[in-house]
Amino acid sequence: MVNMSELQISLIAIGIVVVMGVICFNWMQQRRYRRHAEEAFGRKPEDVLLRTATPPVENERIEPRFGAEASQELQLDPDMKSMEPSEAARAAEPIREPTPEPTSEPTPEPTPAPTSEPTSEPTPEPISEPFSEPVSEPVREPAPMRTVPDEAPATIQAAGAGKGVDYVADIHAETSIADSSLAEVLLRKFDFNKPVRWLGQRVPDAPWEEITVQSYGKGGYTHLKGCLQLVDRAGPVSEVNLSEFRDMVQNFSVRVNAIADCPDIPEAHAQALVLDEFCTEVDVMIGINIISRDGGALTGAKIRVLAESSGFKLGADGMFSYCNENNINVFFLANFEPAPFLPDTLRTLTTHGVTFLLDVPRVANGEIVFDRMMNLAGNFADTLGGVMVDDNRVPLSDSGIRKIKQQLVAIESMMLARNIPAGSAIALRLFA
Repeated sequence: MVNMSELQISLIAIGIVVVMGVICFNWMQQRRYRRHAEEAFGRKPEDVLLRTATPPVENERIEPRFGAEASQELQLDPDMKSMEPSEAARAAEPIREPTPEPTSEPTPEPTPAPTSEPTSEPTPEPISEPFSEPVSEPVREPAPMRTVPDEAPATIQAAGAGKGVDYVADIHAETSIADSSLAEVLLRKFDFNKPVRWLGQRVPDAPWEEITVQSYGKGGYTHLKGCLQLVDRAGPVSEVNLSEFRDMVQNFSVRVNAIADCPDIPEAHAQALVLDEFCTEVDVMIGINIISRDGGALTGAKIRVLAESSGFKLGADGMFSYCNENNINVFFLANFEPAPFLPDTLRTLTTHGVTFLLDVPRVANGEIVFDRMMNLAGNFADTLGGVMVDDNRVPLSDSGIRKIKQQLVAIESMMLARNIPAGSAIALRLFA
């Protein structure tokens, strides 16, 4: 143990006394400053969080709170205890009816007019008349539009205008419309996100002609129809594009001293929504898969020889197409796996199956085409040593094939009832 000298002990004692002195001095200074502050600012304010329910003192600041009636409702209604916090808050809010009615409770001031009453939400704007009926209402036939009339010549429909399928704007001029003026609207056929067709008539009762950039130089048209397609597989035309197309037609008519008759935009957009819903319902593609029976691979070279000998032709899209007697593609043969059939790689390609595809709304005489496709699929299965299966790789039985054919017939009947026969010119446009 180290012995401490008297000097060391003295220094320690002096240090303790100095520290205690500093502590005492600071405590006295703090007490004196607190006393001066209380004398300068008055009494110590009470803690509002610990305040008991006492009547407010005159000139005392009152904290914001719910009204007395709302507080009583929240305290007396036992159902509020079982609500979630958000539900209780909504229940405590006053319910605003669309048309305010006078209440029996007395109010200190007259009830202000509804337009001047402060609300937490903006008052909905009155909806214009064309939007008064909901679009989603089930309608078998769309509301009639001022499009091509029922008795329109077949040449108009053949040129691409169909009732309920296009937004058709009529333009009548007293004199022939110059080719240079007509070129302006023809060049804007891709500006509205949907196909646009122009039809022309030289004199009354003359046949309608489709006008394109390549053929407009003939001139001499006094009656025009601008046809903006309402629907394709990308969906319905937007109201904005309809408005822009109408504005273009009206501006064009003013420049050529003609009169334009344009259908109502909200009505045409509602028509497009109804038509798109129908097209979605009937837009079905039938797929028949042929996969190898033992799980082995099929060679691309053998598939190509068999496809071409069966009447298929390889296209640039990576699929084989089969044409009818009119040289129209009616069904396709694609790879069961993601890789496309390409001429450069088909010789070395291997796959576990192929798929026959029939685009139902784009094919006329679907039953006959389906039977032909199934016969070819059976030949492929026998030659390649495969089996016909559905998308879940379940083997297709005769009853399963009959059900697929029944579905195809039902879709064709629906389209025919809507005056859009499967495989017709209008159907090919809608399901492009």
